[in-house]
Amino acid sequence: MRLHSLLSFCILLSSTVIADDAPTVDYSKDVAPILTKYCAGCHNDSDREAEFSLESYASLQQGTEDGPAVLPGDASSSLIWRLIQGDSEPKMPPEDEPQPSPEELEKLRLWIEQGAKGPDGDGPDRLMIRAPAIETHTDLSPITAMAISEDGEALAIGRFGEATIYRNLRTVDPETGKKKRDWQPAQTLKDIPGKVSALHFTKSGTHLVTASGVTGSGGIATLWEWPLGRRVRDFKGHRDQMFDAEVSPDGKLLATCSYDREILLWDLETGEQVRQLLGHNGAVYDVAFSPDGSTLASASADDTCKVWRVRDGERLDTLGQPLKECYTVEFSPDGKFIVASGADNRIRVWRFVSKERPRINPQVYARFAHEAAVLKIAFTPDGSRLISTAEDRTVKVWDTRDYTEILLLNDQPEIAAAVAVSQVKGSFLLGRLNGSWDSLKLPSLPQRKTDAESDSLRQGIAATVESPMNTVEEQEPNADASQAQLINAPSVIKGKIDSESGTDEDFFKFSAKTGEEWVVEVNAARSKSPLDSFVEVLSADGKPIERALLQAVRDSYFTFRGKDGNQSNDFRVFNWEEMELNEFLYANGEVAKLWLYPRGPDSGFDVYPGSGTRWGYFDTTPLAHALGEPCYIVQPHAPGSDLIPNGLPVFRLFYENDDESRRTMGSDSKLLFTAPDDGDYVIRLRDVRGQQGKNYTYQLTLRPRQPDFQVSIENRKLSVHRGSATEIRFRANRLDQFDGPVSIQVANLPAGLTMASPIVIEEGQIQAYGVLVAAADTPEISPERLKEIQISATASIRGQDVMHSVTGFEEIKLPDNPPVTIAIHPAEKGAVPVNQGNDGPLEFVIDPGETIMLKVVATRHSHTGEISFGKEDAGRNLPFGTYVDNIGLNGLLLLEGQNEREFFVTCAKWVPNQSRLFHLKTGVGGEQATVPVVLHVRGGDRNVAEQRK
Repeated sequence: MRLHSLLSFCILLSSTVIADDAPTVDYSKDVAPILTKYCAGCHNDSDREAEFSLESYASLQQGTEDGPAVLPGDASSSLIWRLIQGDSEPKMPPEDEPQPSPEELEKLRLWIEQGAKGPDGDGPDRLMIRAPAIETHTDLSPITAMAISEDGEALAIGRFGEATIYRNLRTVDPETGKKKRDWQPAQTLKDIPGKVSALHFTKSGTHLVTASGVTGSGGIATLWEWPLGRRVRDFKGHRDQMFDAEVSPDGKLLATCSYDREILLWDLETGEQVRQLLGHNGAVYDVAFSPDGSTLASASADDTCKVWRVRDGERLDTLGQPLKECYTVEFSPDGKFIVASGADNRIRVWRFVSKERPRINPQVYARFAHEAAVLKIAFTPDGSRLISTAEDRTVKVWDTRDYTEILLLNDQPEIAAAVAVSQVKGSFLLGRLNGSWDSLKLPSLPQRKTDAESDSLRQGIAATVESPMNTVEEQEPNADASQAQLINAPSVIKGKIDSESGTDEDFFKFSAKTGEEWVVEVNAARSKSPLDSFVEVLSADGKPIERALLQAVRDSYFTFRGKDGNQSNDFRVFNWEEMELNEFLYANGEVAKLWLYPRGPDSGFDVYPGSGTRWGYFDTTPLAHALGEPCYIVQPHAPGSDLIPNGLPVFRLFYENDDESRRTMGSDSKLLFTAPDDGDYVIRLRDVRGQQGKNYTYQLTLRPRQPDFQVSIENRKLSVHRGSATEIRFRANRLDQFDGPVSIQVANLPAGLTMASPIVIEEGQIQAYGVLVAAADTPEISPERLKEIQISATASIRGQDVMHSVTGFEEIKLPDNPPVTIAIHPAEKGAVPVNQGNDGPLEFVIDPGETIMLKVVATRHSHTGEISFGKEDAGRNLPFGTYVDNIGLNGLLLLEGQNEREFFVTCAKWVPNQSRLFHLKTGVGGEQATVPVVLHVRGGDRNVAEQRK
């Protein structure tokens, strides 16, 4: 049999007669260190390679599956010795592993020949470092842990082998004579095995818990009565370095974690082990109790955090979003959030909902925090700020209202491996690996801006026009800003890009006042000109004008395949789980906006407008993107904003455009310009390819921005069965980038027809859906009566209500006997309607971040086959950010012979308060639809600022 890779050590030397004067070999002093050094890495109690352990004398005595490993008094016949010499297979340690020295082998042989006696009394201390003391060339003693007592009067600093406690005492400055508070050494706790990895005061402040250990040997936590320097008790059970030892809020339990992948719970009073928590597949670096002590969170090298119920050790959730090892985890002081960080450089925040039973804790923030691994995080007592330290020698303070950075300390002399926050003094302390430490004042929270101030970009005003549109001819020379042709806005300039002396560019000067909004648009390609225009607005001296600063907050790249310049669907990007709808996605100069979540592993985001060719934002032009090309989630800021660096790039956008960003003008350019100041500005027009010629003509228009809209009905010819319903599709054409909501009213319908309204096309969206219901006795509708239906659309533009008529229906047919009718009902154990028993449509309530269950019921009349309600578009007219969830590859579907099924509606965590009609539809029998139900989103307004990423 293969005696596996066990015995890592001993070699050589044949057995000889022991000389009478041979020294007695001691197991603890001489043999155990050899076995630990060469063998116990593979053959230990937790990793028994070949079912053999050399971790202790007792384990050695158990032997192998082939019999005893040691025959006392007979080294040459002992299996362990034969393996070392190579007389038996396999040779141990393997040839490619470190080998024992001849002196070590001789000690082992003599020990066996002398009877292989075990230790007297207790076995050797596993935590004793058996290595020669090597004098260092520096007096530096790295700080590896810090803690401050709840009353702020005691500070503990941990280093290798010791912890020093300081008292906050009133002293007199010898130079000024003034009294001041200062930290003075009060006690040093010695004989701590290995590096002190964690320190925690008990609530009373009179006791201190230290966590330490020796790599590969074991970990230990110790409870100290520190004012007396007295060791109260030790907590031993881990088989490797211990990283943390947390005291529960009630002071009754101690939670410890280790490189051995285990979490142990102890009775702090008796020292007895209470519970073992298993489930991590890597070292556990940190643990934290919830404020009420009922729950424990852990951070691990297996790239996860886990949430545990303390009373029975049940795992309540695994937080799997981190991309690399997790080093640190904390509960917010109010117990509402779990925050963790680690090697993926991000601070992640989860809403804590799995308090009593297993539930998914939703991630609400993922902030790119540092340019290297984050080592420690710590909350202030009131939870308003979070401190983070990292391997890049930076320290940051975060505003926890939305986890935005408010302070950067980037000049640290060494890595700050330890942090402690004072409970009472408005300060925090840093301990560094060069042995230095400081007390620093916490920054105050920045004042929140009002709604009017919060928009990071300029809000424009209508341009003042004192003259009618006039048409002028281009006048040469106008080839640079100093020669710019002066025009009076509004104007249409007719010209061409052509020059006999170099590549032509045309410049035009106009005047504008602060905040005025102007549109610069080109008509060339639409008039069959070969000109591919590119237009810019520059300062009077010809310099680019900054439009916005885009600060990247998350980094990513394109996966699966690249994108062309038109595609609006299947944007597959790395780490998409951290992204949210309505966020801006920057890639190589283009800015897109996320519109629809991926529907599973084999799909990607859809971007605005959600169908057709994609839109660009900030007048950027959609481009092709390669597989693997970097992209970023960005946040826009006003030009000149003082941005706190976060390790990701900041992109500057200028007033320029290649192809019109909303894709209505082909390759012609259109640019919206908001004047930053009173003064003169210059328009620059050129061919983007540098081409020119006598037929490269253009018509350049400079006019005030005129935001407006038009609404149309996509299906003006309808067929709705009597006794059923069908869907009406409204579409908005948004002019000059008007993005406000549009409300549609339908009135004066013929007898027997009803349609609930208003139907609202939401802000930034281009479609909304209504449902036309026909009663079973609806009479035929004459063309004259059809014209009497009144449909109007209203929106608020610059503070004024603007209403436009909507062209009505061309035809409404009313066949009898629908093949199927469908309806939405409450589901058993699902959402309960708020108006049960009342007339009118069913009404349901959903909270942001919640999923509710409903049921669709089909009444089959003549149709017996499948009934499909669509895939990602299954929920019709749902609030933006709300969708039918868990639909699988086939979408929402009733199989042949199936008449009902449950379905789920999920609401994103940022959706604002609103009430909205929604329905389902199927293509069976001429697009049958359900009667609409009302969905009330509640709680959204209070969550938008708090939860939107």
